[in-house]
Amino acid sequence: MRVLIAGGHGFLGGALKRSLQASGHEVTVLTRRRNAGKDEIHWDGAGPGDWTRALSGIDAVVNACGYGLEHWPWTTATKHRFVTSRVTPGRVLAEAIAEQKRGPRAFIQFSGINRYGLDGAAVADEYTPAADDFLAQLTVEWEAATQLLEEVGVRRVVVRNAIVLDGKKGLFPLMSLPSKLFAGGRLGGGSQAVPWIHVVDHVRAVTHLLEDEHARGAYNLVAPVPTTNADFMEVVCEALRRPYWLHVPAFALRLALGEMSVLVLAGRPSQPRRLLEGGFKFAFPTLEMALQDLFGRQKAAVSSAA
Repeated sequence: MRVLIAGGHGFLGGALKRSLQASGHEVTVLTRRRNAGKDEIHWDGAGPGDWTRALSGIDAVVNACGYGLEHWPWTTATKHRFVTSRVTPGRVLAEAIAEQKRGPRAFIQFSGINRYGLDGAAVADEYTPAADDFLAQLTVEWEAATQLLEEVGVRRVVVRNAIVLDGKKGLFPLMSLPSKLFAGGRLGGGSQAVPWIHVVDHVRAVTHLLEDEHARGAYNLVAPVPTTNADFMEVVCEALRRPYWLHVPAFALRLALGEMSVLVLAGRPSQPRRLLEGGFKFAFPTLEMALQDLFGRQKAAVSSAA
């Protein structure tokens, strides 16, 4: 399969690229870097250009573009960038693909599990309507940017990503740092959901959806066992053999992080209903299994380096 990845230098796009290449697929990356290297094509993400020639003969496109939500503080300008870095490249890609006579047959659109809102005990699935808060409406605009592709007959899949756990990249190293420093504990009340997925399962799920010609529409990329913040932090502490004791009150996090604090103080449980119905099997369905793998890799790396 010939796959084009926009955002292939990011955390998730890079992990997918390496996995696809290891499996024998031909992967090209659209990059904003001027000195594009092998298997890379320069684009500005803002409009058409010479890069559109790469769409001819491509089997599938993955849109992994988006300025990370971990960037702090959430000023008006930063929030605007969250939106434009997702919506503009998506719209540009969709319009360019729609004009191709022999363009890609499949398109994977990244989105977020926060679409379903930050409150509520009811478990959300792909059929749950979008909420009204900023993060939810961000995903609405993000997904709508490539809706055009369905109208021109391209098989479009939207993956709504949970927090992707990786030992070195993404949010998890920061999330686990307090525990490593013997300061681990729940954040706020601790009852808020923490939707997560192991990076290996994320890559496997995206690959599964790329290869399944019947896959269309939205899929939640989240582990099947719901986890609260209190449970999450306690399991992290247990995996690291650290005390679970220093609980951080919500007001302190709001004072320190401002609006960004919703990422750790709020969350709604979600389930991967459509993935499970499609026969996908998680390699790491529980948090204990995921952390055993991630921290085991870190210990092995330290041992080999020594």
